[in-house]
Amino acid sequence: MKNLSLALNVVLLIAVGVLYFLHFSSGKETPASADGIKPGELKVAYINSDTILKYYDFFKINTAKFETKGKKFDQDLQNRAQSLQNDITAYQRNYSGMTIGQAKAIEEDLAKKRQNLELYQRSLEQELMDEQAKMNEELYKKVTDYLKGYAQEKQLEIVLKYNPNSDLLYGGASVDITQDVIKGLNEVYKQETTQSKADSTASKKK
Repeated sequence: MKNLSLALNVVLLIAVGVLYFLHFSSGKETPASADGIKPGELKVAYINSDTILKYYDFFKINTAKFETKGKKFDQDLQNRAQSLQNDITAYQRNYSGMTIGQAKAIEEDLAKKRQNLELYQRSLEQELMDEQAKMNEELYKKVTDYLKGYAQEKQLEIVLKYNPNSDLLYGGASVDITQDVIKGLNEVYKQETTQSKADSTASKKK
């Protein structure tokens, strides 16, 4: 028991010493971080990613193109599926007047057409998935590349992303740079589009 009591006293003594040190050292200058930035001087801002997607021209224009292409693919599939259904209906209507050999040949042809339609559908779906992935990758690169330059200009150390699924639960209006970033992104995209059109025109003239 004496040994246990002694051990507890030592622990308490150490704890008191730590509290004493923390109390009297609180007025000292906070050590700087490795890159020379003190925690209190860390400049942080955030963007609302949903608002960026809503008003960023690159995303709006390419999303509209993507949706148009998807509708075109869907209509094409419906037309092919209807054509196959018409062939099936004709086969069923004329079946009674066919020989066994004729019926078998038509059934094999219909089965092949059905298989080709399924393969075609999967190829279209894959094409759309690849195109969407490419667009998302380009979107990410455009936004992050712009933010690197923006952060350097505004002397920001961190730019956070806010949306209903993010870990940022609250951000004050003073550190919300969403509108400023949207304006900058659209200006850059407009310049890129203008330059692309100029290059295309110059290429046609050659």
